[in-house]
Amino acid sequence: MSEFKLNTIPEAIEAIKKGELIIVVDDEDRENEGDFITASELITPEKINFMAIHGRGLICVALTEQRCDELELEMMVGQNTSFHETQFTVSVDAILPGVSTGISASDRAITIKALVDPNTRPEVLGRPGHVFPLKAKNRGVLRRAGHTEAAVDLARLAGLSPSGTLVEVMNDDGTMARLPDLLKIAERFNLKVVTIKDLIAYRLQSESLIKRGEEVQLPTRFGDFRIIPFLQKSNNKEHVALVKGEWNPDDAIPVRVHSSCMTGDIFGSLRCECGDQLHAAMDYIEKEGRGVIVYMIQEGRGIGLINKIAAYKLQDQGLDTVEANIHLGFKADERDYGVGAQILRSLEVRKMVLLTNNPVKRVGLEAYGLEVVKVMPLEVKPNKFNARYLKTKRDRMGHTLQRFTYDDEKPQTEE
Repeated sequence: MSEFKLNTIPEAIEAIKKGELIIVVDDEDRENEGDFITASELITPEKINFMAIHGRGLICVALTEQRCDELELEMMVGQNTSFHETQFTVSVDAILPGVSTGISASDRAITIKALVDPNTRPEVLGRPGHVFPLKAKNRGVLRRAGHTEAAVDLARLAGLSPSGTLVEVMNDDGTMARLPDLLKIAERFNLKVVTIKDLIAYRLQSESLIKRGEEVQLPTRFGDFRIIPFLQKSNNKEHVALVKGEWNPDDAIPVRVHSSCMTGDIFGSLRCECGDQLHAAMDYIEKEGRGVIVYMIQEGRGIGLINKIAAYKLQDQGLDTVEANIHLGFKADERDYGVGAQILRSLEVRKMVLLTNNPVKRVGLEAYGLEVVKVMPLEVKPNKFNARYLKTKRDRMGHTLQRFTYDDEKPQTEE
């Protein structure tokens, strides 16, 4: 591998501010893919041409959700089934002087400039076209650790319009450029190289998503804990951490990131295993003498209570839990772990034994710079009301459920 070194996020921000192209890599520790990224506000035909020649992938424009709504950019498909759920909108060409077929470097530069011009109206964007907008998630890489969000974040941090133009980098032979290839390309063209992982860490250190409340003792039937509330600034949701014991930042402590479930946690619903898992985690942490439960307000895997009950109704009619979510217009799992990761960081948790059956939680937390040294499943005994639900989580969502037999022939009746 080349001795060319990765750059810091401040160096990348400065390069973006100057209108330069940089390379953003998924993860410096793996040979993942990289994108050329530059600020859309400062795009030129020359940069488009460079991206087309040396990037070779699909040239796209990352925009905020608000900007996509302002320009009435509807999603390309009604149901996104792509592996990484990249949010493509309908493609566009600017209907402006100087634009001919829409495909030339000059035409695409004009279209991209129009997308970020606050005076642009939806009617001057022809659909379909040759420029492919991508809708970035609100909160950027702290919500989704993707190149789309990185492009928006870097432009915003540079003080420019929150939009980046990006393209995947391919090798001369058509294969995807991996980290060693990307470092050579960066050295050849004198480009900065950063990772999404470092961008996440930079934002977590420099931006606060949460406000910590007062800490008090909370005696429970499982043992004595400390309870600390956290306000999520973006939406005023109030999350909670239950804390037991003390530790050093390098210690791997038991952690449960638990999504709120009113029906299971409070009312003892038998349709799910949520309450049993919460209690099992509290009992385990009490016996270990230290640990954290982060209780996140993410009802129904992030779809909210009303929609969760609607999903229950669909399950009663024969759909499984994944099909019900999709029928309602949601993904199988709408949760993200950026806020939970920042809560853990505020509690000086860096390494953990993660108490979960869900492999996505591990990936989600590690994406925000936390280290999961071990995953400990929290499998609880199924009952006749939740067996089919749990089998679906095992078979369709990859949950680690191996101790028990799950009989999906038994109907999910009302409690």
